[in-house]
Amino acid sequence: MLQRKIPSFAGLNRGSGVTRDDKGGKKPGGRRVLLFGGCLLVAIAPLYWFTEQRSSNSAGATPRAPAVAVAATAVTRNDVPVYVGGLGTVQAFATVAIRSQVDGKIQEVLFTEGQHVKKGDVLIKIDPRLFQAALDQAKAKKAQDEAQLISAQKDLDRFSTLVVKNFASQQNVDQQQAKVDQLKASLAADDGAIESAQTQLDYCIITAPTDGRVGVRQVDAGNIVHASDQAALVVLTQNQPSAVLFTLPARLLDNVRDAMKRGPVEIQAFDQDNKRLLSSGTLLLVDNIIDQTTATIRLKAIFANQDEALWSGEFVNARVLLDTRRNALTIPTAAVQRGPQGLFTWVITPEGNAEMRAVKAGPTTNDITVVESGLADGDRVVTDGQYKLKQNIPVTVTTPKLAGSGDVS
Repeated sequence: MLQRKIPSFAGLNRGSGVTRDDKGGKKPGGRRVLLFGGCLLVAIAPLYWFTEQRSSNSAGATPRAPAVAVAATAVTRNDVPVYVGGLGTVQAFATVAIRSQVDGKIQEVLFTEGQHVKKGDVLIKIDPRLFQAALDQAKAKKAQDEAQLISAQKDLDRFSTLVVKNFASQQNVDQQQAKVDQLKASLAADDGAIESAQTQLDYCIITAPTDGRVGVRQVDAGNIVHASDQAALVVLTQNQPSAVLFTLPARLLDNVRDAMKRGPVEIQAFDQDNKRLLSSGTLLLVDNIIDQTTATIRLKAIFANQDEALWSGEFVNARVLLDTRRNALTIPTAAVQRGPQGLFTWVITPEGNAEMRAVKAGPTTNDITVVESGLADGDRVVTDGQYKLKQNIPVTVTTPKLAGSGDVS
């Protein structure tokens, strides 16, 4: 209790109640001053006691800090797939630049740009008249040689009969045999000429070499094309199936190979924003050399692509499923914070206070992070509002969520 000095009324004569001046003379009004001082003392005493009591209570009590509103969720166990990703490009299973193999005038263009065609469908027709004439000429030449061969064979038979009867010399027989052999060789050349002419004629009809989708045509009917032209008439791509060529850091090579030993490795192709799943496929191969300039390894995945969600030349994000963590402790990724001492998370104690706890985080999939140490089943972690927290500050949960409510696939 603080001690305060109560002022005294100097100059009061307690015995007589009369005030005196410095010379000893009497001064009027002494009793009146004494009465006023007594009344003032009675009025101040209760106020003085109340002030001292309040000051004493304030010095001995510590006020409780207000609770902070946060969002929290419970630590749960889930099966979490472990993915690694890399940027890749979509490649058509087959890409064919359609060109003319003969010189001629285009008669018809029988496809529509962007059309899906089947193997063997006619795409373009070239004027065939010159090639038909060449074929007819080769066939006529063969017929001529066949007639000559028949005549020469008969002459040979006659000479062979006469030489037995000594009516012809052996020289005549040998000369006739050489003529027959020459005509047989001519017939073989005629067959080759006919085949060549037939092939040139067949080239006048350009067909699709495989199933696929045609692109933008580069020529129209009436144009003259040549076999030596570098520009393609149209490009045909086979997108079913499709492939994705992508890269991963070389340090992941052993993990990928281990996954391949366990069976087919699942690959997921996402769009450029890494949000929309386009297609799922399997890993086809790992390149046989590491790029030392970038310390990366190339991989190729194959996709059925029945809905043609993957388009040739498109950039995609490829995710490789390396492993699946079974029954792992998981929390939302938003609950993991980084500080000077490493990773930590805010945990709500049973008393309702915030507690900073260091954690060791494992792989992250979507919005779920595996916790390898630092947390236990049933712990509640703060997922929003961490910036307002201090050690042991009381909290109140406003929007509780489940840790396994995210999309884990």
